[in-house]
Amino acid sequence: MTSFSRRHGYSGQAAPITVREDAPDALRHAVVQIAAEEGFGTPSAQRALICRVLRVMPDRSNWSEYPNVAGEVEDLITTCKWFRVYDIAEAFYAEAAASKRGFGAPNGSATEFESKLNEVLYEQGIGWKMERGQIIYRGDQPFEQTVASAWHVLQQSNRSTAQNEVAEALSDLSRRPAPDRTGAIQHSMAALECVARDISGDPKQTLGALLKSHGATLSIPRPLDAAVEKAWGYASEVGRHLQEGREPSAEEAELVTTVCAAVVTYLVKKHDAGRRP
Repeated sequence: MTSFSRRHGYSGQAAPITVREDAPDALRHAVVQIAAEEGFGTPSAQRALICRVLRVMPDRSNWSEYPNVAGEVEDLITTCKWFRVYDIAEAFYAEAAASKRGFGAPNGSATEFESKLNEVLYEQGIGWKMERGQIIYRGDQPFEQTVASAWHVLQQSNRSTAQNEVAEALSDLSRRPAPDRTGAIQHSMAALECVARDISGDPKQTLGALLKSHGATLSIPRPLDAAVEKAWGYASEVGRHLQEGREPSAEEAELVTTVCAAVVTYLVKKHDAGRRP
């Protein structure tokens, strides 16, 4: 039996993202609690997994499940570095996925663990989500929708190179403990440049040059084409010509990724629509 909030769609509603490089106490507690609900219930089993992830020795003087080992589990999860909490969550998922019966409970499953964990991440306004067992970067709804749309149209049009660049941008944003925002900007712009080269039939020129020499083919309406060119200039300055002390912010990296994804979607849809009989 599912809970009232899950049955009626109230559970997991997204709060504004306020947490990125942290793991609040509520999340730390939830990771262990959800694992227990899905069948990874004994404190000793939880301790063994957490100690493996943290590369620490269990306290041999703690042998009774309650309260000793359970207290040790609580101490381990509440005092470890923030990014290790997400490592622990991934490890719990992997344990469930490795067994047909989840963690051992009749109804336990990796899918359910992921679903419940994401509910907490969304409700707590945490800028991460679990997808197929991996914790990845999560933006606010416009970011999520724009990047997902770009991914979909690139997949549908068999543009795997550009699709991989979008995936690499998300991977760079998802790096722990420090995201590679410069890399995300580079890969986002590379995806756009790749699509522009394919549509224009010019595999060598940069995006800035393509906007000038193949503007009619690309068909980005004015003055939006100038905005795209300026975004390319920004990415070239920040993403390619690195300067000491000029690390792009999370907001800047997310903005460039969103802009590139939106223009990619526009170009692919417009070009492919023009080719349909």
